[in-house]
Amino acid sequence: MTTTLGHWINGTIVADNNRPAPVTNPATGAVKLHVALASKATVESAIAAAEAAFPAWRATPPLKRARVMFNFKALLEKHADRIVEAITTEHGKVWDDALGELQRGIEVVEYACGAPELLKGEHNRDVGPEIDSWSEMRPLGVVAGITPFNFPAMVPMWMFPIAIACGNTFVLKPSEKDPGCPMIVAELLKEAGLPDGVFNVVNGDKEAVDTLLTDKRVQAISFVGSTPIAEYIYRTGTAHGKRVQALGGAKNHAVVMPDADLDNATNAIMGAAYGSCGERCMAISVVVAVGDEVADALIGKLTPKVQSLKIGNGMDRSSEMGPLVSKVHRDKVKGYIDSAEKDGAKLVVDGRSLKVAGHENGFFLGGTLLDNVRPDMVSYKEEIFGPVLQIVRVKTLEEAIALIEAHEYGNGVCIFTRDGGTARAFCDTVSIGMVGVNVPLPVPVAYHSFGGWKRSLFGDLHIYGPDGVRFYTRRKTLTQRWPMQPLAKAQFSFPSN
Repeated sequence: MTTTLGHWINGTIVADNNRPAPVTNPATGAVKLHVALASKATVESAIAAAEAAFPAWRATPPLKRARVMFNFKALLEKHADRIVEAITTEHGKVWDDALGELQRGIEVVEYACGAPELLKGEHNRDVGPEIDSWSEMRPLGVVAGITPFNFPAMVPMWMFPIAIACGNTFVLKPSEKDPGCPMIVAELLKEAGLPDGVFNVVNGDKEAVDTLLTDKRVQAISFVGSTPIAEYIYRTGTAHGKRVQALGGAKNHAVVMPDADLDNATNAIMGAAYGSCGERCMAISVVVAVGDEVADALIGKLTPKVQSLKIGNGMDRSSEMGPLVSKVHRDKVKGYIDSAEKDGAKLVVDGRSLKVAGHENGFFLGGTLLDNVRPDMVSYKEEIFGPVLQIVRVKTLEEAIALIEAHEYGNGVCIFTRDGGTARAFCDTVSIGMVGVNVPLPVPVAYHSFGGWKRSLFGDLHIYGPDGVRFYTRRKTLTQRWPMQPLAKAQFSFPSN
């Protein structure tokens, strides 16, 4: 009999056999464990625990909160292998990729360790006669995060370290596809000294999500996932008076100019397109080749590399790409390849028939490369979220920019060129939230903020970094006077200097 994973509420594991769902190892197709999908009552108990913990945690000095984060960082590093194994055996990504994900999450924890500095307000003396004014960054209360399957360590860490360091209490609803990592993280936070109730985990599905979205005790919601769900989260959460940041889908383009270093571009694109089996919101899924000569040369360099990808169990340290997260998702990605072929795209490398010896029941799909893709194709319009790279041919940079501008998503983009003027013009013109120059995955570091434009983000603030601090705090401005002598008379005009 397999284990049934419960929830982490008020500093302890809460058993719950409500609607157990299987968690599968994507490399083998075997059920690893079951996870209980939380009932409304279970989610409400987590919210209640967070609400009860808030007054004392809000009153805890920021320096003491930061010390918990310092301890937490050390524990994450100490238990890295345990966390990475949970990610790899539940999500499928290869070991080094899971370790890299964890490291990027730790970097946000490091940023949150600066809470005393990050929460400094602003002060002015003598804004009026004997009047001082200052602002303070105050926590919101109970906040929640709803996170996707593709980064079970990093994306939650985009949220809760900053939220907690700012004095809030947190309820996390991770993906039910790979819930092991967040439960380990909860244990480590307690070991780091975090008081019970400050961080809670509820495993669940839409019932859990809707409870978080509608419960009036939850002040803010952070979300990362697909655009249709992001839009639903944003509309529902804001309709219930919550502050919401909802990060959605992407269709990230890599523009390759005629002057680009094609060897470097090829290697960069390979990692950005096929790393994590393409299950990244910042994955490069479209190459926009400027000129047929560039397209032909690039395809000539990409083809043997795609064909020779070492695909296997992510626990095998030599694997370069693992399986997709589920059979349903693998079949969906295959459907996009079928659609592109039917619509007239040229199949340069077809990964649909891949079989991995000893893992015949795993959810594997080989790297796929498509040429002559057009903007009217479904495979171009929609986010595939798999190891499928499409080549679109254009004649000029202006045509490439117009193509990118016309797409509904605006998450990430990059350009490969040796010309500074071209790079500058591209960066200034393109309506995308994160732009790379000879950098295929321009994911901002922890002390900047991550977020796209257009239908890749719903809400005003990006995630983590300075925008994360702004999102998880509200500003209170105080104006104070201690007169040395009584006021001469009442003043009925609006106060000014």
